[in-house]
Amino acid sequence: MRLRLRRSMVQAATLVTAIALPLALTVPASATIATTTSPGVTDVLANVFATQIKGSNVKKHLDKFQQIATANGGNRAAGTPGYDASLAYVQDKLRKAGYKTSTTDVEFPLGWEEASPSVLQQTAPEAKTYANPADFVTVISSSGGDVTAQVQVVDAVIPPAPVANTSTAGCETSDFAGFVPGRIALIQRGTCPFVDKATNAKAAGAAGVIFFNEGQPGRTDPLVFDIVEWRFGFPIVMASTAVGLDLADSPNTTVHLKVDAETEVGRTKNLIADSRWGKSGEIVAVGAHLDGVPEGAGINDNGSGSAAVLETALKLAHVPTKYKVRFAWWGAEELGLLGSDQYVASLSQAEKDKIRLYLNFDMIASPNDGTFLYDGDDSDAEGAPAGPAGSPEIEKRLEAFYAKRSLPFEGTDFTGRSDYGAFIANGIPAGGIFTGAEGIKTPEQAAKFGGTAGLAYDPCYHAACDGINNINAAALERNSKAVGYSTAFFAYDLTGIPDRNAALAKSAAKSAAAPEGAAR
Repeated sequence: MRLRLRRSMVQAATLVTAIALPLALTVPASATIATTTSPGVTDVLANVFATQIKGSNVKKHLDKFQQIATANGGNRAAGTPGYDASLAYVQDKLRKAGYKTSTTDVEFPLGWEEASPSVLQQTAPEAKTYANPADFVTVISSSGGDVTAQVQVVDAVIPPAPVANTSTAGCETSDFAGFVPGRIALIQRGTCPFVDKATNAKAAGAAGVIFFNEGQPGRTDPLVFDIVEWRFGFPIVMASTAVGLDLADSPNTTVHLKVDAETEVGRTKNLIADSRWGKSGEIVAVGAHLDGVPEGAGINDNGSGSAAVLETALKLAHVPTKYKVRFAWWGAEELGLLGSDQYVASLSQAEKDKIRLYLNFDMIASPNDGTFLYDGDDSDAEGAPAGPAGSPEIEKRLEAFYAKRSLPFEGTDFTGRSDYGAFIANGIPAGGIFTGAEGIKTPEQAAKFGGTAGLAYDPCYHAACDGINNINAAALERNSKAVGYSTAFFAYDLTGIPDRNAALAKSAAKSAAAPEGAAR
């Protein structure tokens, strides 16, 4: 009898919560956190909550973003008055709804300048000066520095393989096993982005990095490229294959490496708001980047995701949840995912471990849209591997939302092009919705989703025309509801999402360590 009584009490509490969700503002502050009995029950609650997310309300936020852009030079880019006004608008809405908000600083490069040509000289076993730019060039965005140290070759393929783009030198931390801190890392070009190689070199204690070209036809000269990341703190140059092989020829080669360059740094902010209720040690993170590109108002990219997350936060403000929900609006995404990257990097391991999952919403109302869900289980078997454990459950939950409504969807790869990247790289499961950018809709997709085959999903991607008229109203409506649904579901039920710990973080998938298209 006691067991039955307890079950009935739980069911009653769940029913009360189901009623409370659409009547969120009537829930008293003293209300207790409801405990659901199964994912099926939580699904009912989350679907009820989703009905409260109206596309018309989300559109009002987008109208405001457009007004802000119009009043501030036509854009809402990071570091501009348009971005600051956008953040102030979201923050004001949250505070009026009862949230306590906070901001975190984000640094981004305003410009990089080389004051004098870089220097690369071999000092032992013989003296030799290499010519700039015939033998080597400065890597754009390199930190300044002047160091004389022994060179250490990192997992190079010597002689070079006959097939281009096959060397994995420096791509894994294990490549630096036995690396002596304070030495200059000599790293061959190959399969992974240069930024990954330099990141691993920094972790190993390198005092500088010399990249050299891989060695096949067309891949022998110094390569001019921008590594984008400006915070390595040591000089980085790119040498020809001949110079790389010359430096690798002796185990005791010492060089003098000097880069005379400086990066001008700008600053912007992320905006964070935690739900009033929920276990503080178990956090469901939900985010969207708030900044756009300088070329336009950024209404689809990514006013759409930002507005949907805002509307979800406002509707959830007075609803008791089982788990803490952390809403985030990221700055400087368009400059290299900097807001989310720096935020995650600033967290201690204990704070990272509290984040059970991350939901990302970037471009959810493309005019020639498809409904793309991040492929957490790699069931599409394309590109990057599956996300960290728990990512498949996020994908399946979003699939359930669309399937229930007989709406089509497809998987999309974790390409590293949005703010989930830093979370995945730290072993935090992730998922979310994307409706397409510059990619071209196929005839098969046009038959499935509607729209026009042969045309970009968003013809105004990163362009001046990404304004208020660049929004697909139907996509905004259904996908905003999906934002609300998935947020509400995981705020109550984390079935299938593993507990986070340091061991998980250390074994994190590297599928999103660097954005697609990063220099290799």
